[in-house]
Amino acid sequence: MRTAYRVETVRAAEAELMARLPHGALMQRAAAGLAAACCSLLGKGRVYGARVVLLVGSGDNGGDALYAGARLARRGAGVTAVLLGERAHEGGLAALRAVGGRVADEPFGPLAAADLVLDGITGIGGRGGLRPGAVPVARAARGSDAVVVAVDLPSGVDADTGEVHGEALRADATITFGAYKPGLLVDPAREYAGALRLVDIGLGEVLPGVPDLEALQHEDLARLLPVPGAESDKYRRGVVGVLAGSARYPGAAVLAVAGALRGGAGAVRYVGHAGDAVIAAHPETLVHPGPPDKAGRVQAWVVGPGLGEGPGAGVAVTEVLASDVPVLVDADGLRGLAPDAVRARTAATLLTPHAGEAAALLGVAREEVEAGRLAAVRELADRFGATVLLKGSTTVVCGADGEPVRVNPTGTSWLATAGSGDVLSGLAGSLLAAGLPALDAASCAAYLHGLAARRAAEGGAPVTATEVADSLRGAWRDVTAGA
Repeated sequence: MRTAYRVETVRAAEAELMARLPHGALMQRAAAGLAAACCSLLGKGRVYGARVVLLVGSGDNGGDALYAGARLARRGAGVTAVLLGERAHEGGLAALRAVGGRVADEPFGPLAAADLVLDGITGIGGRGGLRPGAVPVARAARGSDAVVVAVDLPSGVDADTGEVHGEALRADATITFGAYKPGLLVDPAREYAGALRLVDIGLGEVLPGVPDLEALQHEDLARLLPVPGAESDKYRRGVVGVLAGSARYPGAAVLAVAGALRGGAGAVRYVGHAGDAVIAAHPETLVHPGPPDKAGRVQAWVVGPGLGEGPGAGVAVTEVLASDVPVLVDADGLRGLAPDAVRARTAATLLTPHAGEAAALLGVAREEVEAGRLAAVRELADRFGATVLLKGSTTVVCGADGEPVRVNPTGTSWLATAGSGDVLSGLAGSLLAAGLPALDAASCAAYLHGLAARRAAEGGAPVTATEVADSLRGAWRDVTAGA
């Protein structure tokens, strides 16, 4: 499990650890790890003679850059510091000068010739975009041929929220210290971070056991995904009901059923107006004309994909929410959804909006949701008393009971294709039916969904939602192969 902590938590852990260590020891640990990472990015044998530019702000972030620069200078790199704050870390600056590093009179000449640039302008305490005086320098760094390495966090992004207010410096790699910060894992800031590397400085022993953000890894999924036992039958494995599709959108039903069938459920019951299309594509499906409470036994419901905008969609959602099993509401089912109707349920509810649907539920602009995904998903989960999976360039999942928000690490832009969300809904519904808690079902489904899209798009080829569904088996195997 990859975990991330808010700035306040990291600061408190650093303070506790620094109280046990000699003065400056923690910064030296960070600088040593940062310098080692820069050596690997420059390439074996290329440190000697490399031209390194340090963009140095006023805080400890600038100190980390200066001490790391001193270490690189001792290995033969030519290191130049560009001072962008009202002051610079005295110890770091002295260490750099002591080994032959220099301070630039102007930044643009050194940047034009640089092989590597260390962004130490602002650290995790920074708020808002880059200050006006730093913007031309940041642009010159990004416009150079150098590898840009962010120190702990790209300057100009928000460490806690992943928001970017104003201009920020886009890095090729970010070397972060002690713990991941939420903004490194969530767009739009994630796009500025590049490749991530964590340097262990000893915070693990003093950080809280419960993080602010989690990202599942293969081994986590292998542990969570349901595997049938010797005594399993289709009911023990879980039966998922799918109420989706319409005369206008029969394909949504086909795709949702496809996701459900490949999600490990023992059986799929379909209710809706696309029964013929569903049977033609998936003859193993149990089709019923409805209503949902007459369709037979299910352990979870998926409702919403392709229902359309007519009154029938609202009726379908109301009928399914009246059941006493977990319910996933997606797409057209989210339109006009009342928080009180969801809060009144005793069984789990999982909502799976994209940014536009989330904006409508919150009564804000879509751009506000996309700029602040963590705030949006937390607000939705609190307002509806439900688990919420917010789809997007970074898919995030927030539980209804105060658990850490989960961020999906396998997302890909190839999922921006019609019908892929319907596949995800069916997949998550099948995991609900198999007995996974809503947070785990949503997180595992998002992970497998992204992995399947990556498999389908190998070689950079465009993919369709059907191909994503077809790749789910391979994604499942990838996850469980080492279990």
